[in-house]
This record gives sequence, C-alpha cells and structure tokens, in this order.
Amino acid sequence: MNGSLKTTLLMAGLTAFFGVIGMVLGGKGGMMIALVFAAVTNMWAYWNSDKFVLRHYRAHQVDQNAAPRLFAMIAQLAQNAGLPMPKIYVIENDQPNAFATGRNPENAAVAATTGLLSSLNEDEIAGVMAHELAHIQNRDTLIMTVTATLAGALSMLANFGLFFGGSTQNGGRQNVIVTLLIALLAPLAATLVQMAISRTREFEADRRGAQICGQPQALASALGKIAGQAKVIDNVRAEDNPATAHMFIINPLHAHAVDGLFATHPRTEERIRRLLAMV
Repeated sequence: MNGSLKTTLLMAGLTAFFGVIGMVLGGKGGMMIALVFAAVTNMWAYWNSDKFVLRHYRAHQVDQNAAPRLFAMIAQLAQNAGLPMPKIYVIENDQPNAFATGRNPENAAVAATTGLLSSLNEDEIAGVMAHELAHIQNRDTLIMTVTATLAGALSMLANFGLFFGGSTQNGGRQNVIVTLLIALLAPLAATLVQMAISRTREFEADRRGAQICGQPQALASALGKIAGQAKVIDNVRAEDNPATAHMFIINPLHAHAVDGLFATHPRTEERIRRLLAMV
C-alpha cells in the first residue's frame, strides 16, 4: 500500500472518528461541527503539516554556505537514492535525533539536531541522513507528518469534551464518565494508528538507508548512540507535543510515564541486529 493511499485511508478513518466523538458529545449538531472541523484539519494538514512540525521544533534552514559538509553529504546521498535535493534544517537541541518531512519527494526536508551533528562521526551522520532519505523515497513522510497533526487535533477535540461536556439529542447533559472516556480514547486511538504505521516502516527505512549510504554498520552504530543519549537528554519540545515522536529516527520521549503510550518505534537492539546482518 503506497503512502498516498495510506494517508487517504488515515484521513477517512480519523474523520469518521471525529464524527462519532461529535455525535456523542453534541448529537447531530455536534457531529456536523466535528466533521467540518475534520475536513478543514485534513486539508490544512495535507498542505501545511510539514511547516507546522518544523516551526514547532524551531528548525532553521541551512544551505551550502551555512553547512557545506552537511549539504555535500546529503546531496551525494540524494543522488545515490535518485531523489531531488531536499531542504536541510538544523534544530538547536542537545539530544541527537533527526526526522524527515514533506508531502512528496519534490517538497521534502530533512532535519537534524545540533546534538546529532556534534556527537556522531561523519559516517554515522550519513547513515542517519540516508535513513531519512529512505523515508522520503518510500513516501512515508506525508503520512508521518499528517498523523502527527491529526493526532494533535484529536487530542484537542477530546479536551473540548472535557471542558464543555455535551448533550444528547433530547437536550440532556452527557454523562461525565462517557465524556472522560472520549477524552482518553481520542488521543489513544491516534497513538494506535501511529504504532501501526511506524514499526515496519522503521525497519524498511533502516534497510534502504543502509543501501543508500553503503554502510549498514555506521547506521547501526548511530542508532545505538542516539538511543543511549535520548534516554538521558531531554527533548522538551517533543515532550510538549508527543504526537510528533514517531517522526524521529529514535523515540525522543523519556521524561514522563505517559510517554510510554507513544513508544511507536521498534526495539533499537532489533534494528541494530538486522542492520549488522546486512554487513
């Protein structure tokens, strides 16, 4: 199933979920409001979710003059993969990590943290960037970024339920317990979607990324270093918006127990094992 079809099905499924929540909270009127909200959110997410995520992480774009070695590295990797040159962003964050975004290869971007650029060697950085280019080539980035945006919208809709409650068709107040359950289930449903799309996708991006850079052992080493440092270095902006965690090469969350709900990545040890088996 290609990325565009996955994204269409995801949007359709979450739109239906929006409608159900709206119906429970506000009857037919609530359902119509929720469906309109879903339609607007879907359209906005398709065209603008990549910009939203980059802005959330305060990423700044760099060019050949600002980061010549990184630019040359990614240009060579993109050529290896047969991809257009993506935009390159750097995020001021001590935690080593990276992600890719964009609705298609022609409108793609890769982002790396300053922690990644300072703590990994050149071969390891190339492995990480090749992994992100693999996501672009596999057209994962659209569904990754749209999911992050829609998951946040679902959480917001659930919070409306907490604050405003709802009413049944006969005008009676909605049961508070039901409203609380909706507030919990909406973000959980989005998380389950993230888990479903993330695990096999990461294995495939590892495999293809190793082919693009030609050094599976370097990517394996990078994953080990990133995972180790991500456990002890906070990524505050990821903690503020955990629905974006699945976009990173390694889960950036660790500070709060609730972050376990967003553990969308496969075990790093298994990813490393598979990469070393390619050597």
